[in-house]
Amino acid sequence: MNLYITLTCLALISTFSHAYTYALQPLNNSLDIKKATPVPTQNLATFTPQKLQKLNEFLKTSNTSSLVLMSKGKVVFEFGDIHKKHTIHSIRKPMLNALFGIYVDRGIIKLDTTLDSLEIDDIIPLTDLEKSATIQQLLKSRSGIYLPSAATSNSMLTNMPKRGAFSPGEKFIYNNWDFNVAGAIFEKLTGDNIYSAFYREIAKPLNMHDYRGQYITINENTNIAELTVDGFYQYEHEKSKFPAYHFRMSAYDMALFGQLYERNGIWNNEQIISKEWITKSTTSYSVTNPFMDFGYGLLWYVINANDKRPNKAFYHTGVGVHMLAVYPGSDFVLVHRVDTESTIQFEQKNLYKIISLVFDALEQ
Repeated sequence: MNLYITLTCLALISTFSHAYTYALQPLNNSLDIKKATPVPTQNLATFTPQKLQKLNEFLKTSNTSSLVLMSKGKVVFEFGDIHKKHTIHSIRKPMLNALFGIYVDRGIIKLDTTLDSLEIDDIIPLTDLEKSATIQQLLKSRSGIYLPSAATSNSMLTNMPKRGAFSPGEKFIYNNWDFNVAGAIFEKLTGDNIYSAFYREIAKPLNMHDYRGQYITINENTNIAELTVDGFYQYEHEKSKFPAYHFRMSAYDMALFGQLYERNGIWNNEQIISKEWITKSTTSYSVTNPFMDFGYGLLWYVINANDKRPNKAFYHTGVGVHMLAVYPGSDFVLVHRVDTESTIQFEQKNLYKIISLVFDALEQ
């Protein structure tokens, strides 16, 4: 495999470090769903069968729960139970990106709206400077607000600057306060909950197979592994007013979501998300890995195109083991899952190997 691709895979994984904690709306059972209908399958990305078999054999040893390679709406490789739902952790951010894009395009959400004008405050009151942060700065994780939040991992806390160290817009800090508050703002401005809106606006048009928009609010006694819902709010009331909004999705439905972005927001001849929003969201505004030219856009990590890499790609990860990656230049989407609701252990280094095996199998 091309050495540069190998290094790209390794550098991509080196950026993985997201929240892994669990943070009640009554169960919503009223939503139905249709059987998935793939989009046309001509001009699929192609992979060498013998090399995919090598990937398959490695996956059997890795504690991967499922993996999907999808091109043009068709599954070209699968491993494990691709329809099992479990928590996607930080990949919840691209899901929120899609909803923001739709409502920004409708004129319901204005990205330059400030927290002050929205009357956003928290248990620890915001300063006037912090209240000047905008919705767009939250989506870029550049709010300059460094307060306690639900579902904040130790790695996030380690990287958190002192409060007031940077002004809004000044610096990228991956920060669940920004993401949680962005979710709350979406619900405040639209009058809808995230999970039902995602079903109506995304899952239903894409004919997702497993996502039904059911959700609850959990507490410290909730057994996450026993849930059948598609999402849950996690409050940590001693830290913040704002919950983390967790999604539980199957690898198959996540791949469909990735394909929507790979197709510039068009599905079955319908523009679900505007191309302009996808371009804006997958433009790098912050450097996350200068050596490999990686960055962060609006709720997406970005692999920038450059003189050695002709095509941009974008991705998000969860707890360093879940991955949703969109490769428009190669016409495929990669989804990797681990059942992190169980006691199964997955070594992060194995994801390096899996990505390398995928690209080694890809016929250029």
